[in-house]
This record gives sequence, C-alpha cells and structure tokens, in this order.
Amino acid sequence: MPDEAIRVLRPTTPEEVQAIVAEAGAAARRIEVIGAGTKRAVGSMGRADVVLSTARLDRIVDYAPEELVLTVQPGVRIADLEKLVADRGQMLAFEPPKWTGLLGARGEPTLGGVLAANLSGPRRIRAGAARDHFLGFEAVSGRGEIFKAGGKVVKNVTGYDLMKLMAGSWGTLAILTEVTIKVLPAPRAETTLMLFGLADVKAGEAMGVAMNGPFEVSGAAHLPVFAARARPLKADMAVTALRLEGFAASVAARAESLASALKGFGRIETLDADQSREFWGQVREVEAFAGDPRPLWRVSLPPASGWRAPHALSGDALYDWAGGLAWLLTDEPAAKVRAVARELGGHALCLRGAAAFGPREGGLGALQDRVKAAFDPLGVLNPGRMEGAA
Repeated sequence: MPDEAIRVLRPTTPEEVQAIVAEAGAAARRIEVIGAGTKRAVGSMGRADVVLSTARLDRIVDYAPEELVLTVQPGVRIADLEKLVADRGQMLAFEPPKWTGLLGARGEPTLGGVLAANLSGPRRIRAGAARDHFLGFEAVSGRGEIFKAGGKVVKNVTGYDLMKLMAGSWGTLAILTEVTIKVLPAPRAETTLMLFGLADVKAGEAMGVAMNGPFEVSGAAHLPVFAARARPLKADMAVTALRLEGFAASVAARAESLASALKGFGRIETLDADQSREFWGQVREVEAFAGDPRPLWRVSLPPASGWRAPHALSGDALYDWAGGLAWLLTDEPAAKVRAVARELGGHALCLRGAAAFGPREGGLGALQDRVKAAFDPLGVLNPGRMEGAA
C-alpha cells in the first residue's frame, strides 16, 4: 500500500516538474508519480522519497472541435473532458474506464493517468485503444529534461511514435505535462442486442459472427451466470450483449440484419439507448466484480480463444472486447495465471490481490530495461512499479 506519510508535491508548471525531477536525480531520491491517485495501488512500488501529483496541471490548452483535436494538461479530470466534448456533440471514443469502485479508490481519474496506463473501454474493438487516440505530448524524462513528441494534428508522421511508448508505461519513463488527443463525433443513436443463456464457447461464436459481419459492432461482451447475477444487472442467466452505434436509420437497419444473423443462437431482446448506455457503463467499470474479495485479473487474449484462459483456471469470468479481454476472479497462484495467458498468446495484469506485473524475462524484458535506461537511467520515476514478480 502507498505510504501516506510521504510528502506530496503538486507542481503547476512543466518547469516546476523539471526542477523537482532534476533535484531528485542529483540527490539520488525516488519519485512516485500519480495523477489523482485512483490507480495508485496497481503495481508494487519500491520505496519513494516524495510523491509528485500532476493534479494541478489541469489547464485546457486548446480545443478545436472542427479539427477533432484536444490539447490539455494531464491533470484534467476525465469527467470534465467528457462533459466538455459532449457539449460539442463529440466523445472520447476509447471510452476510458474509471475503475474507482472496482479498486475502492477515491477521487476522479485524470487524462494523464488514463493515457499512462493505456486504459480503454468496450469501444476499443471498433475505435481502438487509448494509445491510438494519443497524438502528441510534452513531458519531463527521468533525466530532468523537457521533451516533446508527436503533434497537434490527426495526420502526423514526424519522428518516432513515442506516444505508443508512453501509453502503458505507468509513469516509469517520463512525467506527462501536456497531451494532445483526437476526439470523434458522438453517435446519434445506439442500441444493444441481448442473447440469453449461452455457454461461454457458444457466446464466443455469436460474438464472432457479429464481429466478422458488416454490422459495425462497437461493443461485444459476455457475462456468464456469476457475473450476470451480480449487482447491478441481477439477471437469472448468462447474458451476451452486442452494441450498435451511429445514425438512427443505420443502427435500425444493422440491428435487424444482426438479429437475423444471430437467430440460431436463441431469443434476442433489444435495449433502448438509455438502457444500452447504462449497461455498457456497468461493463466498462466491471461493476459485477467490484465487491468480490478474490484477486482480480485482466487477461488479454486473442478473441477467438478468449474463453480458454478462464476455463483453464478456477474462478469466475466476465468477457469484453468480443472475448479479447477476460476479467477473472480467481485464487489461483499468480504464476499459473500468467503462464496460462502466455501459452494462449496473451498476457495478464492483476489489479488487486497479487503483483500487478509479471517478471521481466527474455528479449522483451531486456528491451524494457534498455528503454527504461534511456529515459530514466537513475531510476528516479516510479521505482519498481513495472518490474513485476514471479
């Protein structure tokens, strides 16, 4: 658990961030980097001498709705950004999850934290991950140097794509001080088709039919009986859900075609727009698993074989991303969970109850070490957070 007695610094300018990092490097001090701290418990941190929060780097730098581009400082809250773009008929298309209930956290997640962890919701299967919407940034490296990458336009091919590197680095390489993302028009209409009582394998087949057809599905999830029975859904059987979004006429036509394609899988019911938004909010936040005390795993796998990992382990699962993401509650040893995921061509992250990251091994581990040494040779930033455990 984080040490709440450590001094928390809240810089308000990039120059202040640079000075703090440079001083820490010179004095051999270590910095824990957070946004609002809502994901602070994910990852086993080494001893830090000071906490640096980006929460006061919270300025809207530039918003050009006509260009679908938004530039802000990393401490801007996701809830405020969603309201800002919604007022212009737009959205953060990667549907960032908050997970505050899931992790028992307080506060409001920030954009910098979401990008640093590369968090994406159910729409990832159509709109892409958070990193795919990350156009550019300014940051302070562990060397105490301010640097920039990318740009403020959607079409930008200059230099290395460091955005992909920063997204998912969990604050171990640099501290973001400004970020640019693309936004997209919000759908005018949405509906969700629901199938009931399907076993996991059969549900995977149904989601495969939907994803491989001309239906433009923007959400595909399967809740087995345990997950479906939990609050807040409280269904009495397994539920498989497929979301369609867009213009009203298009959604209606695609829903009819999809229902026809799925008629062999049993009874189909339809959720209206309000019900659909509520349901997918529950899936995004994994609300069915929020109160369970067992270790919680986020296992990423090829969608066609997504059901195989939970079936090889004891516990209860919930499937998102058309089976490509399996949320798993299990008491199985961490090494076994990671081994099963690896054998199936995926990887596993533990959000609570065990070490979040696995050990760095082989060529990939060596590459991670070289990247860390390039950006933070003294190990100033988030020491040990992604080093993992067996």
